[in-house]
Amino acid sequence: MSEWIDVGAVDDVPALGSRVVQAPGGNIAVFKATDGTLFALRDRCPHKGGPLSQGIVHDHSVTCPLHNWVISLATGEAQGADRGCAHRIPLRVEGERILLAISALLAHVA
Repeated sequence: MSEWIDVGAVDDVPALGSRVVQAPGGNIAVFKATDGTLFALRDRCPHKGGPLSQGIVHDHSVTCPLHNWVISLATGEAQGADRGCAHRIPLRVEGERILLAISALLAHVA
């Protein structure tokens, strides 16, 4: 059974935007897609480490601000001919609160 941590309100994440959550294993970007669905990824593009939280959200994807790689918010996988993955963080919503899996927040801590 996973433990979860409250990282904010659903309304804290702007439509077609993101909110950054600082975590021991690296920043997490929580995104709100076109249809209001929430997703969480490590805030690091698999290409050159660009901040995905500063990218453009469209449908269920985000475009990295550095080199225009398109990343699926649902899977973290790069789209098209690009290859790589931004690690997906398990997320759930309880009421109007966003919860992230603690185990995923601590992953990759050196």
